[in-house]
Amino acid sequence: MMSNRVNTTQPQVIHAAAAYIRERMEGRKPVVGIVLGSGLGRLADEITDAVVIPYSEVQGFPVSTAIGHKGNYIVGNLSGKCVIAMQGRIHYYEGYGMGEVTLPIRVMKDLGIQYLFVSNAAGGTNLSYHVGDLMMIQDHINMMPNPLIGPNLEEFGPRFPDMTRPYDPSLIRMAQKIANEQGIYLQRGVYVAVSGPCYETPAEYRFFRSIGADAVGMSTVPEVIVARHSSIPVFGMSVITDVAHATDDEDYITDGELIVKAANAAADKMSALFKEMIKRL
Repeated sequence: MMSNRVNTTQPQVIHAAAAYIRERMEGRKPVVGIVLGSGLGRLADEITDAVVIPYSEVQGFPVSTAIGHKGNYIVGNLSGKCVIAMQGRIHYYEGYGMGEVTLPIRVMKDLGIQYLFVSNAAGGTNLSYHVGDLMMIQDHINMMPNPLIGPNLEEFGPRFPDMTRPYDPSLIRMAQKIANEQGIYLQRGVYVAVSGPCYETPAEYRFFRSIGADAVGMSTVPEVIVARHSSIPVFGMSVITDVAHATDDEDYITDGELIVKAANAAADKMSALFKEMIKRL
C-alpha cells in the first residue's frame, strides 16, 4: 500500500513528521540513527524501553514493501545510548521518489542524530568474497538518481556537498579495532548502488567489478548522500548474501528468500559490532 503522496522535499513535511515522532519519544533525544536492511532487523529486538512507530502512522510517510523490511521506527536504548532505528528502509524500486526514499534520514537529522549507521544485504562482485562475509563500506559508486537533485534544502546543507569521505574514517578504524578484539573478520570495499529490482546479470557483475565495485545493492547510497549533505558521520556495512562467481554455474539462480536467510545468519556478528561501536561513541 502506498502512502498519500506529498512533496517530501518541502521542509515543512520533514518538520511535521519529526514533530509527530518527537511527541512519541517521551522526551528522549536520539544520538545514533540506524538503518537496518534486508534480513537485518533483529538488532531492533535488542533495543530496550522501545517505542515502535510504524511508518504508516506518520503523515506523508512512504510504506516499506520489500521482503525482510517491517517498516517501523524504533526509539529506545542500545548500549547506553538513545537510538532511533529504521526496521526496514524505503527503496527507489518500490516506486517512490528519492525525496520519499530519503525522508526518514531527513527526519532523523531533524530529531538530532549525531551519527548514522547503515546496513544492507549485497551481492559480492569481488571474487574473493564469500556468502556471509561482512564488508565495511569504504566508498561507493552511485548509479541511481541523486537525491539532492532539485531545490536545495539550505537548512540541511549546502548546494554542493563534499563527498570525499562519505564513510567516516574514524568510525571505520573503531570498527576494525573492535572486530580484531572480537575475532570478527571484516572485508573493506566499495559498494555500487543500482536501482533494482532485478538481480544482476553475470555481465553486470563483471562490469561492476571492472569499475572498482566490491559489492552491489539496491539501497544505502541515497541515505548516505542525504546524511553527508547534513554533515552527519556515517558508518556502513554490507552483508554479502550472494556472490558473482556463483553465476558461472548454469543452474544457479539468485533467490530473494535465500538472500534474507544469509543476511539473518550474519546478523549476530553485525549486531555485536554495532552495539560495541555505539557503546564507545
